[in-house]
Amino acid sequence: MNPHPSSAEFSGADDGIAKGDVLLMADNVSLSFGGVKAITDISFDIRKGEIRAIIGPNGAGKTSMLNVINGFYTPQVGVITFRGQRRRAMKPHHAVKQGIARTFQNVALFKGMTTLENIMAGRSVLMKRNILWQMLWHGPALREEIEHRKKVEEIIDFLEIEHIRRTPVGKLPYGLQKRVELGRALAMEPSLLLLDEPMAGMNLEEKEDMSRFIIDVNQQRGTTIALIEHDMGVVMDLSDRVVVLDYGKKIADGVPDEVKNNQAVIDAYLGVAH
Repeated sequence: MNPHPSSAEFSGADDGIAKGDVLLMADNVSLSFGGVKAITDISFDIRKGEIRAIIGPNGAGKTSMLNVINGFYTPQVGVITFRGQRRRAMKPHHAVKQGIARTFQNVALFKGMTTLENIMAGRSVLMKRNILWQMLWHGPALREEIEHRKKVEEIIDFLEIEHIRRTPVGKLPYGLQKRVELGRALAMEPSLLLLDEPMAGMNLEEKEDMSRFIIDVNQQRGTTIALIEHDMGVVMDLSDRVVVLDYGKKIADGVPDEVKNNQAVIDAYLGVAH
């Protein structure tokens, strides 16, 4: 595996991986911070084309697991295999170039930039012209800019945010900021999209809108999704499979109906003593 993939190596394609086959595998992953164990011996897979939920009470290790998948953290034990390539350590920007995009619990946008500019920023990993060409904005760089702008406009239409395309995102309500962040992640054309509590802080109407867009991203764009979400109604409605963490350990893994009737899961959410 090339530890420093170029943008030319990136592709939304999955190297011949068929729908339903394993796209990503976490093998016996453990992560500690000093003497604190964030996740312990976690193994699970994500199959191409599915919506895979990762759930658990606060402090269960869910976000730490996403941070391992996208290279923000390096586990002390275990490996991640993505599109057939095994690795323990990877920088986040290399993960992006390999096809993993991410949204965050707290919106991470450029607040002074417009919706269009924020989503366009997601295309930077796919641009082939160097910064000098981009500064000149002429010839090949101009043509490339136009092609990427077309892709961004398609995403804006897809997410139904045409009316805010020129609005600085810092002036937008929270629900629309979350939608812009989703658009920026989609602009990277990921094979795997990691959504960290995409509906946190939303009202019911905003949750319904975001749920619809997540389903459309999965079904219409064919993007595999790993989802952290606390709203169990949303999880059970959207997910194909669910893995449950508690105190950094996996306590259940299966389809939604199996998981919601699992006694260990019920105990974890009810706060039964361990």
